[in-house]
Amino acid sequence: MAERASLSSMLVQSQSELPSKSMKDSFLEVHLPLGSEPLLREKYLTFHNTVRFGRILEDLDSLAVLISYSHTYNPTLKKSPLSIVTALVDKIDMRHHVIYPDCDIKFTGHVTWVGRTSIEAKMHMSQYRDGAYAPVLDATFVMVARDPENKRAAIVNPLKPEGPEEEKLFQEGEANKSRRVELSTASLLKVAPTAEERKIVHSLFLNTLDNTTVSFRSRVLPPDSVWMQDAKLKGLEICHPQERNIFNRIFGGFLMRKAYELGWANACSFGGCRPSLVAVDDILFQKPVDIGSLLLLSSQVQETHIQVRVHTEVFDPLTRTHNTTNVFHFTFASDRPVPNIVPETYGGKAHENKDENATKKSQKSDLKKVMKL
Repeated sequence: MAERASLSSMLVQSQSELPSKSMKDSFLEVHLPLGSEPLLREKYLTFHNTVRFGRILEDLDSLAVLISYSHTYNPTLKKSPLSIVTALVDKIDMRHHVIYPDCDIKFTGHVTWVGRTSIEAKMHMSQYRDGAYAPVLDATFVMVARDPENKRAAIVNPLKPEGPEEEKLFQEGEANKSRRVELSTASLLKVAPTAEERKIVHSLFLNTLDNTTVSFRSRVLPPDSVWMQDAKLKGLEICHPQERNIFNRIFGGFLMRKAYELGWANACSFGGCRPSLVAVDDILFQKPVDIGSLLLLSSQVQETHIQVRVHTEVFDPLTRTHNTTNVFHFTFASDRPVPNIVPETYGGKAHENKDENATKKSQKSDLKKVMKL
């Protein structure tokens, strides 16, 4: 880390000090030869002889970092003074729900929008089959630049779109930023539900009310339904040095893979099927995870198509404290009908083992989760 700290003198104080870059400056194409390299294929296989999507998430995260470094590359420097980390996964849309384990994969991507310290990278994955590459997924990651010690924000090169197509991508990036800002201010912890949302909440409550007792505490589960609190699955990971990045923190792709695998397992047990991934949304990286941390993962089914939210937190066994590090959202499809998910309380506990006051600070409404899907 002392060597990294010495690079701080290379940082600029203004974006005007850095040359503008084009989208083609950061374009990368990477091939994953699953079809021609059996030993590599083994790393990506599930016991069903399908591709482990968690591994794909790791690859996408690594590629987003490489794309960002390509955008900020300075040929006059031997080492980059920037520490580029993943801030969030805006979305991953599946264009084909089957990833073949014996066909080569191609990843392409480049920077599509740049702020002062943040970078949006769009990536596409395709697979070679029947003589041509067919699209599989589109992904949008948001990266942030930090100083060499990963302690404060750092400035990145501005992006100059060339032509109407690139201008359109840049404007989409601006719109994505505005949408994220708007959503962050609409949290239930900051603003009350709207009149329409309150009606939905009340309707959900009435559907579970026991009319024979007419008591707020007497609730009845509707037919073919499951209480939201009963659709949980939890896990624990010890964060070993093997999964660290160059900043001596746990690699974000590893966290995504573990969260996805827990979410898939929950969707599988809830739906009684092997679910297929439809989309990945709102993967938020709130805090870094240190080596040696006890990572607690908690997945919660939220909707019938099957929407799974995975919440991860670090538990310090010495201080007995919990700190949220990530929130993940995965949407799966089932090949058979699944039960309805019914929230039982207005405020669902985010962490069952926390004391009441800490829980109130971190909880979100079960009912609001359903409405916002």
